[in-house]
Amino acid sequence: MAACAACGSSSGAPVPSTDAPSAADAGAVADANTNAADATDAPWGGEADASATTPDGAPVDAGAPVAADRFVSGVVSFTPGPCAGFGAASMPQVVEGPPVGGGSDHGSTDVVSLGNGGTIVVSFGANAIVDGPGPDFIVSENPFWVAGDSNDIYAEPGEVSVSDDGVTWQTFPCAPVADPQSAHGTGVAPPYGSCAGWHVVWSNPANGISPVDPGVAGGDAFDLADLGVTHARYVRIVDKTLEACPDAGGANDNGFDLDAIAIVHAELP
Repeated sequence: MAACAACGSSSGAPVPSTDAPSAADAGAVADANTNAADATDAPWGGEADASATTPDGAPVDAGAPVAADRFVSGVVSFTPGPCAGFGAASMPQVVEGPPVGGGSDHGSTDVVSLGNGGTIVVSFGANAIVDGPGPDFIVSENPFWVAGDSNDIYAEPGEVSVSDDGVTWQTFPCAPVADPQSAHGTGVAPPYGSCAGWHVVWSNPANGISPVDPGVAGGDAFDLADLGVTHARYVRIVDKTLEACPDAGGANDNGFDLDAIAIVHAELP
């Protein structure tokens, strides 16, 4: 999570954190959560702008309501790495519900920072991801285009795994290039392949863009078929950045920043 704008813990046992967020950090997350929670007129918890358009300029189609269990409904475990802590005061709510995307020009602050090598495991209550045509779920982080350049992405990649029992895991390959001199201080460089955390997030409760449509939502979409998996109840994310600790952004915002996970093909639609 970077200093410019997020670039640079419902169920289960209490979630530990290594560093308490600063008052400014906690306020930013609280504001983002309040904004999302207060707008309740649109299908995904926000008040859709009638003039809103998708990234390619098409009008937004609000569509049918999306059930809450199509998103994270519980944090099973959180093992923060060094220089974590941003958003921890708002866990688990900060990773539950739909994404609060910041678009291409800035990263969302509605996130929890995993820290260097940190890990989070989440679940969807009674619901599950099932294999369907194309992508089956979408992971939302908070990357953005540096100076508006879509070829220069501030990205903090994370490795994504799925499990049906929370014990046996299947992992999407994520091995970013180690680059201690990376321009943005993340310690890694593209290609990011099947990592999460490098496609900007367009969907936000305030704009009505569907968080479960991989064609417009943004974020990083994953297909269970790529792993030979047909059913998954849990998702695990492991930070794969190699940032200095602390980095230029601050002492508690290193690593992958989880905003939300949305089920595209759900066992319980």
